Amino acid sequence: MEGILNVLNTISEKIMVKEIIGPILVICISILLNGIIKNFVHRFFHIDRKKLKTKEEKRTITVVSLITNIIKYVIILIDVIIILGIYGIPTASIIASLGAVGVVLGLALQDTLKDFVSGFFIITDNLYRMGDWIEVGNFEGEVINIGLKTTQIRAYTGEVKIISNRTVTEVINYNLSNTLAIVDIPIPYEEDYEKAEQVLKELCVKLTDTLDKIRGTVTLLGINEYNEKGLVYRITVDTVPTEHYGVQREIRKQVKQVLDQNKIQMGYPQVVVHNGKRV
Repeated sequence: MEGILNVLNTISEKIMVKEIIGPILVICISILLNGIIKNFVHRFFHIDRKKLKTKEEKRTITVVSLITNIIKYVIILIDVIIILGIYGIPTASIIASLGAVGVVLGLALQDTLKDFVSGFFIITDNLYRMGDWIEVGNFEGEVINIGLKTTQIRAYTGEVKIISNRTVTEVINYNLSNTLAIVDIPIPYEEDYEKAEQVLKELCVKLTDTLDKIRGTVTLLGINEYNEKGLVYRITVDTVPTEHYGVQREIRKQVKQVLDQNKIQMGYPQVVVHNGKRV
């Protein structure tokens, strides 16, 4: 009788410790580990679901969800392998099979995987965002969509170019800093250049107070060059990113108005012909 009880105790201990307690511990540790990793990822990307407003923030949470899901499935796969090992099922062949399948899939989908990795780093490194004006290769336009596989850029004239993220090796982003509005004003040589300069200085003070989408003051740099049109004065001002074209148009308009009011002619190409004998 005592021998039977010893055998039963041994069996129960084995069942409780290995086949039941072991898998439970593995699952509990995995749940805890998944929670820690998920919390770390959310903190790394500064995610707060209650404050998501813009499309970019929503896109970021989508990427974060993708990352956390991948991590979750990897942990589940590892759990399955460990639990199968606890029950005495050989897992070496399963791992070898998974490795072979992974290699085949990696070779077949290497371009797609490159797109995904590049898209991930484009978003996390903040190379450009929705609404940014960028130049990739010879194409320039506004970013209207960023995916893990492709980026869509719309040109000023309406064309939309879709590029694979893996091809974005060099990009110019015009939204990362202020842009500079530059306006050159030619004044004919025969005009009173001192009067013209004073008029332009007064206009710059007015423009600084009235222009929208500028940062800083409108500045008259002085005479920038001499050419066939006359003395060329230059006006500059920092603007909100990508708004320099509109600011330049408004400055040109007001320059023409103020010069007309003061009866100062703007420069235009002139040809001087000398008629005489060579000595």
